[in-house]
Amino acid sequence: MASEKIKFETADQYISSFPKDVQAILQKVRKTIQKAVPEAEEVISYNIPAFKFNGWVFYYSAYTNHFSLSCPPPFTIFDKFKKELAGYEQSKSAIRFPLDQPVPTTLIADMAKFRAQQNTASEAKKKVKKK
Repeated sequence: MASEKIKFETADQYISSFPKDVQAILQKVRKTIQKAVPEAEEVISYNIPAFKFNGWVFYYSAYTNHFSLSCPPPFTIFDKFKKELAGYEQSKSAIRFPLDQPVPTTLIADMAKFRAQQNTASEAKKKVKKK
């Protein structure tokens, strides 16, 4: 598993630090978010991969038994997708998806699009306030 001592420079470097089966899951998550929000920029933040588009869309990371999607506030995504996320463990800012279950690509894509739309609306409001 990924070591805390390694300073990752790229998402590829992060993903390659995991066993092949986990790499495949992370690549699927990555490609799902890229396809849902093609304008998003992939970066490393807090030593894990993340996507930005007018703000943070998602951070994604893997652990022993799950992978996580995390996001900074606003946490409205948890209300918007409450029913769809009911079967997954959640914290204030993250959703845990078990590694031994299929990656819910449709749900991840829908959530990424929602976050991107939310960020775009928020950016538009900020621009209006500056004028």
